[in-house]
Amino acid sequence: MTDNDTLQRAIVRSDASIRTVMARLDRNRIKLGLVLDEGGRLLRTVTDGDIRRALLGGALLDDAISCLPPQRAVTVPEKTAPAQLLQEMDRHGVNALVVTDAAGEPVDLVDRGMLSGAILLSPPHMGGGEAAHVQQAFDDNWVAPAGPNLDAFEKRLAVLSTREHAVAVSSGTAGLHLAMRALNLPRGARVYVSDLTFVGSVQPLLYERLEPVLIDAEPGTWNMSPGALRRQIEADAASDRKGAAILLVHLYGQSANVGEILTIAEEHGLPLVEDAAESLGAVYDNRPSGAHGVISVYSFNGNKIITTSSGGALVTDDPKIAERARYLATQGRDPVEHYQHGTIAYNYRMSNILAGVGLGQLDVLSDRVAARRAIFERYKAGLSDLPGIAFQEDSPRSLGNRWLTSIEFDPNRLAIHPYQIMRKLRQGGIETRPGWKPLHMQPLCHGFAFAPHSEKVTVSAAHFQRALCLPTGSNLTVAEQDRIIAAVRSILTENLV
Repeated sequence: MTDNDTLQRAIVRSDASIRTVMARLDRNRIKLGLVLDEGGRLLRTVTDGDIRRALLGGALLDDAISCLPPQRAVTVPEKTAPAQLLQEMDRHGVNALVVTDAAGEPVDLVDRGMLSGAILLSPPHMGGGEAAHVQQAFDDNWVAPAGPNLDAFEKRLAVLSTREHAVAVSSGTAGLHLAMRALNLPRGARVYVSDLTFVGSVQPLLYERLEPVLIDAEPGTWNMSPGALRRQIEADAASDRKGAAILLVHLYGQSANVGEILTIAEEHGLPLVEDAAESLGAVYDNRPSGAHGVISVYSFNGNKIITTSSGGALVTDDPKIAERARYLATQGRDPVEHYQHGTIAYNYRMSNILAGVGLGQLDVLSDRVAARRAIFERYKAGLSDLPGIAFQEDSPRSLGNRWLTSIEFDPNRLAIHPYQIMRKLRQGGIETRPGWKPLHMQPLCHGFAFAPHSEKVTVSAAHFQRALCLPTGSNLTVAEQDRIIAAVRSILTENLV
């Protein structure tokens, strides 16, 4: 469905002036005005072409739109299939349609681009309030990695994550790097890290010459397997190779089984770091994702649930860790009047301008989470009856943000590989991507210890071979979702075993 602002901007009364309607059309993505009667029913539509012809015929800009020649609106009922929508557009020679309910009131707008244009996996979605904060930074000349936007952004992040401290940085990877430094782990220390994740989770360990120990995923949630973690920690302790920390990733925005993993961490005296890069807005045990570890890290990359273009943040309740991270993120400058630096450090602070984008994005976080959850439920309702597919499950006591909707395809039920599905969807203008290639299969991680979920099952490798992530951008319309569902159903139906 188009966002409500787009629909509302399209609506005008019959006594509105041509000038007013032109301004509405100029501001709207879909260039179609909706003229309603007093009861809210659709009388007609208005396009740029209608207005141009009226002006050439002698109408004035301040004349009421009712002076235009009568015209019958082209409408379709709710739940019309995407293919039928395109057929209706072709039949009437139009590029946009009005969707109406049983009472004749408009409930949606659909244009040709929604049905045949490119659909991206997870594009940025601006909320409208970002520009004011950015403009304020320009007006005040606060364009450096310091300033009011940055201070306010960090304070709001701390509140949102129920943490005492937040340090906004240049990326989620930078935040994880600072976390490893702030823990003061010795070179060569073993860190237990989720195997099924993006490489940004493990790169900071390698920066610090730490030794990753890769822990397989569990079935269903595809997050770190508590059983595999416990067995590996106990085996290491028995051989005098005690680990130093746990780095837990919340995959695709879905919270891992934090309760069990925290118990294991506490039993063995290991600090838990949460890689919550994908899970801002998710919940575990009625607390935000990122509220449980000693340190947690978020990402605000362009494809995340909210974005600062690039950026991330480290959050913690420990004032010494926060102070250490902030110090390391600002080139390690000592507190003296001249420039003095006593340790290797980094230029990792977020700029005041990007923090302004973040402030505007935080205003719409709950809406973005709700939209992605609704998209997941729509995919599930539209595809679950097909044999051979499985959706990612929530961990017990958790509610994910559904940053990405990932589906596994059973090769015993479907005679098609996920890469073939991906390529067919790409031909139709729909971007998808494979599931993460697990770290133990990455050339970068060759030779590192790997703990499978069980002696007979390696979950992360199977996921990589079977999974595909569908588009979940929070500005994805219902028509676009229907188009994706119809395309996936068509491909799978043709390839049932």
